[in-house]
Amino acid sequence: MKKGLSAFPLTPLRAGEVDENTWLSLIENIAGAGVDSIGVLGSTGSYAYLTREQRLRVTRLALEAASGIPVITSIGSVRVEEILHLIDDAQQAGVSGVLMAPVSYQRLNVDEVFDLYDRVTRELSVPLCIYDNPATTGFEFSDALLIALSNLPAIGSIKLASFTSERIARLKNSLPAGVSIGVSGDGQAASGLLAGGDVWYSVLAGLFPHYSRALANAALTGDHVKTRQLDSALQPLWAFYQRHGSLRVIATVAEMMGKVSAPCLPFPLQTLKGEERLLLQETLSSLSFLD
Repeated sequence: MKKGLSAFPLTPLRAGEVDENTWLSLIENIAGAGVDSIGVLGSTGSYAYLTREQRLRVTRLALEAASGIPVITSIGSVRVEEILHLIDDAQQAGVSGVLMAPVSYQRLNVDEVFDLYDRVTRELSVPLCIYDNPATTGFEFSDALLIALSNLPAIGSIKLASFTSERIARLKNSLPAGVSIGVSGDGQAASGLLAGGDVWYSVLAGLFPHYSRALANAALTGDHVKTRQLDSALQPLWAFYQRHGSLRVIATVAEMMGKVSAPCLPFPLQTLKGEERLLLQETLSSLSFLD
C-alpha cells in the first residue's frame, strides 16, 4: 500500500455465506492484472456484515490466490476486543498490511479516535492504513489528527475520501517518511493521483483491474492527457456511483456480467433494480472497452 494500484473486490455471498469459488476467481483475475496490492474486506468487501470466522476464511483464500501480490485486510469493528482478535487472525494468516476505519455506534470524537488507533497500533507487526470513510463512520479526519496519528508506530498509509491538491501537498510536507497518501472514491481518483497521491484504493479495480491499471499508470507517471482520456470515458459510470454509491453499482455490474451470482450482497443490501438497472445495463454496453 505504499504506491500504485490497490484493488478492492466484492466479497460475493450466497444466502449469507461466502461463495468461495467465485471469490477465488475474482482474486485470480485481479492478480493477473499485476496490481500492486489487493485490499480484501474493505467497505466494498462488506466486512461489517461478516463474522470473524468468515473474515479469516476470506483473507486466507485471497492470500492463496494472490500469486504473491501483497494482501491487506480490514480489521474494523465496533468492539476493540474484536479488533484485537482480527489483528491476530490477519497477522497469523500472513497479510502484508491492515486497514481500519473508526466505526462506532456512537459517533467518536477526536480524542477517542486517537486513542483507538494508539491502542491498535501497539498490537501490529504489519503496516496499518488509516481508513477515512466519513460517509459510513460519521467521523471526518482533520489534517492535524492525520499528522498526529501518522507518527504512531505501524502507520503505513492514509486512505483519503476527501481531498484537494492543496490538501495532498500539505500532508505530503507534514507526514513522516514512508507514510503514503492514498485516494479513494473512483470518480475523483484520477485527479487525486495527478495531484500527488501515491496510491489509488480502487473499487473499479476489483472488477476491472486491467483498465484500472492503465489509468493508474498514466496518472502516476504524470501523463495528464492519457489520464483525462481514460477517466473521461468512465464518467457515465461515475454518475451511477454518485446516485447510488460504488458498492451497489459495482455489485450490479458484477451480476450483469455473470461474475457473481445474484443476489451477491449481504441482506438487506440490494443491487439496483427497475429503470436504474436498465440504464446501467445500457451504460455497461457502451463501456465494452472495460476488461
